[in-house]
Amino acid sequence: MARLHRSRGNGLDIWPGYVDALSTLLMVTIFVLLVFVLAEAFLSVALSGSNKTIATLRGEIAQLSNVLALEKSKTASLQDELASMASLMKAKQAASAAALSGQVKLNAREVSTVALLDQQIAALRLQLASLAAALDAAAAQDAADHVQIADLGKQLNEALARKVARLQQYRSEFFGDLRKALAGEKNIKIVGDRFVFESDVLFPSDSAQLSDAGTQEIADVAAAIEKIAPKIPPHLNWVLSVGGYADKEAVKGGKYKDNFDLSAARALSVLHLLIADGVAKNRVIATGYGAAHPISTGDAPADLAKNRRIEFRLTSAD
Repeated sequence: MARLHRSRGNGLDIWPGYVDALSTLLMVTIFVLLVFVLAEAFLSVALSGSNKTIATLRGEIAQLSNVLALEKSKTASLQDELASMASLMKAKQAASAAALSGQVKLNAREVSTVALLDQQIAALRLQLASLAAALDAAAAQDAADHVQIADLGKQLNEALARKVARLQQYRSEFFGDLRKALAGEKNIKIVGDRFVFESDVLFPSDSAQLSDAGTQEIADVAAAIEKIAPKIPPHLNWVLSVGGYADKEAVKGGKYKDNFDLSAARALSVLHLLIADGVAKNRVIATGYGAAHPISTGDAPADLAKNRRIEFRLTSAD
């Protein structure tokens, strides 16, 4: 009994050792599993980063492949262009060689013609030299004539200026006498070197027949001319110019088709009356200007009346 009890006691003493060994083995196993799990996790992270890097590298490789393909295409195109240019240059060189060959042959055929042309050019040069000498002589003569003409023109201008100055003296006297004779007339005035009569003073509307008052006005002008004429030296070729002017309004009725005819007819009526009053025929002229040269640009009746006028000017007939 004692031996049996001893044997049972030994078996129970061994079990805690097994339990400790199994616990240790379990802990080691768990530790190993944990290490494997952590290692797998780290490996998964590393593999994920590697995959991204590989994808990026693959994209860059694809881009480089595209660029390489484009460069190859450009290189091929440039090679084609170089080949075309080379063939074109060869063709041009061949054409140039053929033109030069033909020109050499042409020059060889025309040597005699060129020699003849050289002779003709030499003859023409001699003729040109002769013409140049003749032109130089003519230019020298023209220069001398120009000096003479200039001197003559100067003398004529001086003579004309003296004549104008003398005539101006008598014109002033004529205007002075005429101003006295026509004093108080509102429709008669002096404009520069002209006596201006508004035609309404001399003529009815659209008529070249002088009115009674107009006839008296012209008689005063004739008297002033007759008074001044004997004082003017005979060598002064003077005339009394009678100018007829009209307004821009169309002629309404009468025998005159337009203002030009009417203005000319009025100027002639005045001329004939001056001659009838004693003015010499060779000392009076008449001109009709129509509506040209208005002295007033307005459209009012007063402006139109100013443009319907007779002007007297004592001037030179030369």
